[in-house]
Amino acid sequence: MEKKDILGLIRDYGFMLFGIVLFVIGYSCFMLPYEITSGGMGGVAAIIFYATGFPAQYSYFIINVLLLTIAFKIMGWRYTARTLVANMVIAFGMGVAQEVIRADDGTLTKLVGDELFMACVIAGLFEGVGLAFVFQAGGSTGGTDIIASCVNKYRDIQLGRVMILLDLFIVASNYFIFGNLERVVVGYMVMFISMMVLDYVLNMANQSVQFTIISEHYEEIADAVNRHMDRGVTVLNGSGWYSKEERRVLLILAKKREKQRIMQLIRYKDPNAFLSVSNVEGVFGEGFDKIKK
Repeated sequence: MEKKDILGLIRDYGFMLFGIVLFVIGYSCFMLPYEITSGGMGGVAAIIFYATGFPAQYSYFIINVLLLTIAFKIMGWRYTARTLVANMVIAFGMGVAQEVIRADDGTLTKLVGDELFMACVIAGLFEGVGLAFVFQAGGSTGGTDIIASCVNKYRDIQLGRVMILLDLFIVASNYFIFGNLERVVVGYMVMFISMMVLDYVLNMANQSVQFTIISEHYEEIADAVNRHMDRGVTVLNGSGWYSKEERRVLLILAKKREKQRIMQLIRYKDPNAFLSVSNVEGVFGEGFDKIKK
């Protein structure tokens, strides 16, 4: 294994661990003390905890182990091992976090007092950002992800609607425990906030830009971008339909944070260049993200 592969592996596992810590804080410190239920297996574990007092971390781990046992032959040992390790860390973190905020009388301390809405927002933010880091690193928290991965391996169907309906049912189950409609609504808010934050962070992390440039000084622009930005440049042959003149068209893919710097280089080399910039979501290959297994 090459050095860059080792560094990439360390980075991925670092991101995954950081994401798990955020997820655990949101779940254990801002959901369980306020008796909020979210979707997924975390929601199922919370329902069991509220109804019986059985520790949520144990329920979470046991349910996921059962699902992983079913998924082992379907998804292979790599996926199973990676998800199992992540679930062990999550379950351990849940236990530690609950002990840290546990009061002398055995109850979980409400860190923001009686502000249920504030707890809802914080829980959604922590869970959304945490899951985004885990998914960005190619990890999985298990639960409904395992079911989706198994079905998608053999069936080309969209599971989004099924998973959403399942999550809606899990959150609604809170009503049968407490008979409180407010907590059900708050649970849906947590789910909505976490999903929105998850999508935003993932899209922000994956977003790149594509430059399409037509210029008489295309060689100078290509050389400057390649030399100063360490970005590859593709030269395409084109022709103007009206002028019938042959043109060279430059195609450049770069991270969004590099957009302004590349535009400055283009303006410096040819202020009259014809330039088109478009957002691209997800660029994989050398210099960008790796395709996750």
